[in-house]
Amino acid sequence: MGYIVKWLWRNSKGARKQAVINTAIGLVDVVCQLLWVLACKHAIDIATGDARGSLTTTGIIIAVLMFAEIFSRGVSRWIHSVVGNKVRNRMRLKIFSRLLRGDWMRLQKHHTGDLTNRLEGDVNSITALITESIPATIVVLVQLIASFILLFCLSPMLAVAITIILPICLLVSKFYIDRMRKLNREVRDSDSKIQSVLQESLQHKELIKALEQNNSTENQLKELQGQLQEQVTRRTKFSISAFTLIQLGFAAGYLVAFLWGVDSLRDGAITFGTMSAYLQLVGLIQRPTMDLSKFIPGIVSSLTAADRLCELEDIPLEKQGETIMLEGTAGVRFKGVSFQYTETSRMILDNFSFDFSPNSSTAIVGETGAGKTTLIRLLVALINPKSGSIELYNDNECRTSSTLTRRNFVYIPQGNSLVSGTIRENLLMGDPDATEEQMKRALYIACADYVYDLPRGIDNEVTERGGGLSEGQAQRIAVARSILRPGSILILDEVTSALDEETEQEMLRRLTQSQIGKTLIFVTHRPAIIRYCNQVLRIEKPKKPIQG
Repeated sequence: MGYIVKWLWRNSKGARKQAVINTAIGLVDVVCQLLWVLACKHAIDIATGDARGSLTTTGIIIAVLMFAEIFSRGVSRWIHSVVGNKVRNRMRLKIFSRLLRGDWMRLQKHHTGDLTNRLEGDVNSITALITESIPATIVVLVQLIASFILLFCLSPMLAVAITIILPICLLVSKFYIDRMRKLNREVRDSDSKIQSVLQESLQHKELIKALEQNNSTENQLKELQGQLQEQVTRRTKFSISAFTLIQLGFAAGYLVAFLWGVDSLRDGAITFGTMSAYLQLVGLIQRPTMDLSKFIPGIVSSLTAADRLCELEDIPLEKQGETIMLEGTAGVRFKGVSFQYTETSRMILDNFSFDFSPNSSTAIVGETGAGKTTLIRLLVALINPKSGSIELYNDNECRTSSTLTRRNFVYIPQGNSLVSGTIRENLLMGDPDATEEQMKRALYIACADYVYDLPRGIDNEVTERGGGLSEGQAQRIAVARSILRPGSILILDEVTSALDEETEQEMLRRLTQSQIGKTLIFVTHRPAIIRYCNQVLRIEKPKKPIQG
């Protein structure tokens, strides 16, 4: 629990101001309610002749208090809607930014649907806790204490009798919180699994249709939803049972106050105004306690959310700092590099050495699973060698490969990697400052100048993953986007996999002729590409020893 509290304090920096304002407004509301009780008591006593004063003045005071309370609640709603949204956005951006800069290997352990669920649901829970639940808890505690003091001044015995239930509530709350926290964790984890299935299924809807997996996918979702429904039902039953017990205690307390007041009124020990104050103050004591019992599930849910977000913060960051850009054309040199993904998995690269010299053109070939993708990840520093070194160098300097040297690479990933938006917006991801002429040249080199024949040309809209274009068309735009990126080392991963032979030959010709002064690294299965390279790197799977 301690580490969660520290995490909440550290991440509440941008929300503390709103929390203080919400607390202040709540305290104003409490003052208005207590003054309302006293004003109503005084007005009734004047009306029954038990006190002297002006009903008009008292009525004006009551009206002012009523309007002050309405105004404060209106301000509270404004802060909740407008300022609260800013706080949520700030926290979500902070965590999202950290994820983008997080260690790639650790991020791979989380499904993107689960990460999305945490960024949405868990961030909302945390901001609600900081800006609403905590201030509201402070306010109700102040209201509880102030109402008790006022009731104690009017009738000490009644105040003690009404509040005797509170210690019992506190004893029950410890068990309640522990149990609810566990139930909430189960619900949140199941919700993340559902989010993952939804996202992955919609992302691969073509595959699901082609393999006729509609029913099995629906059944998978139904099974997860059934599991979630069971957990929600179990949590709700527990919550209702605990809440009902508390309500029974409060009902008994209100009944005691009512009978106490009636008996005192009959004996002439109190006035009608005091009787009215009794009942209102009992409500002001019991309502905060009731509110606290309502806040507890939300607070427990928020603590669960904080626990889940703490896990994301445990993901170490990549090396941060000023980027390193080598002048001219750079090369990459592997020296005795070994790598395996886990301590128990097979060695992907074992004492591997190779020199992608400046201005060279290399074809990396090998069977599936031999380690070509791992080699790319090592090149762009998504992963680091277990031993050995990777160096970027030119005629004047040599730097160890890291996230800070990533800017020297232009990585063209395999397949369709377009995002929703216009073709222009996709191209500007490569270089936000690219001119029309530069974009036109990049499209030409990638054999993607067909875009100017589209209805809106370069401003034509594409949907997620290049929807509206063929796979080959989308692939060529992705190549053009990467060409715009500064960097002297181009990594081209199966960039012609979706192209016909004629278009493939033309793109390779344009690429190799236009990218003079660049180091080209092709990862491919296509024999045509090898003819355009001056060196070939063949990667093979390590052979299994023959069992004797």
